[in-house]
Amino acid sequence: MRGPVRVLTTSLAAVVAMATVAVASLAPAAPAGAAPTGSALVSEALVAPHVYAGGGVVGFGAPDVGNPVTTPLSSVVVAQVANPVATSSDEGYWLASADGGVYTVGNAGYYGSLGALHLQGPIVAMAATPDGKGYWLAALDGGVFAFGDAAFYGSMGGHHLNSPVVGMSSSTDGKGYRLVAADGGIFAFGDAPFAGSEGGARLNAPVVGTANDANTGGYWEVAADGGVFSFGGAPFYGSTGNVHLNAPIVGMAETSDGSGYRFTAADGGVFSFSAPFLGSMGAVRLARPVVAMAGT
Repeated sequence: MRGPVRVLTTSLAAVVAMATVAVASLAPAAPAGAAPTGSALVSEALVAPHVYAGGGVVGFGAPDVGNPVTTPLSSVVVAQVANPVATSSDEGYWLASADGGVYTVGNAGYYGSLGALHLQGPIVAMAATPDGKGYWLAALDGGVFAFGDAAFYGSMGGHHLNSPVVGMSSSTDGKGYRLVAADGGIFAFGDAPFAGSEGGARLNAPVVGTANDANTGGYWEVAADGGVFSFGGAPFYGSTGNVHLNAPIVGMAETSDGSGYRFTAADGGVFSFSAPFLGSMGAVRLARPVVAMAGT
């Protein structure tokens, strides 16, 4: 089992904030040209073993919660989740890698990982329980793995999927969760209500993530083009679905009070809707693409 890592490797300041983005930084650096997407890095990780120097995190709007160290990773970082009980003076978050490794920063506790196990498919998403004392990992094939006080309510592992799972969110009380597939299909477990999905609809771009709306119990889906789909009473605050993007959207996060959301692109650009814009990496040359986002 992989032990906790209280700090992470990055060439930039490792900080967590009201909005943070996780960078999958593979060594050596990518050649000049278009940066590969997070999904491409996951696919590459399945073909041949690598030693990753990544896990870089860039934060906006809050103080530093860790000191960078050189800790090579065995697989590419694919997900980031903020500790739900974090405060402005005591913050933390988790990073998950494609092989199921879990890395902690700040006040986020370590409750286990899959880093030493053989998986049927790579990990692609992560969600935390509301009390911050547990988390789930979700795999590309719909498998779900629970740690700490996170209960297992079911999964799509072993079932035929029309599209791979790409995202996960906890229900408001943590007694359930949802998986979202690239075609917009939603799979709900425990007390997480199913309020509709984009499964079966014609999409301009694949869905890449989902977020739970704590105020309504509904949820959002976000697509690679920045299109946003709202379900179960979750308000629609806006999208970039009709805007030309320099890089695809890769992740989404709700604000802590549920009054808006943000999403981030692979080039580090951040788009805020009914939420303060705190900064981005959109104008900075990155060694590897951003793959995830978390908010506190």
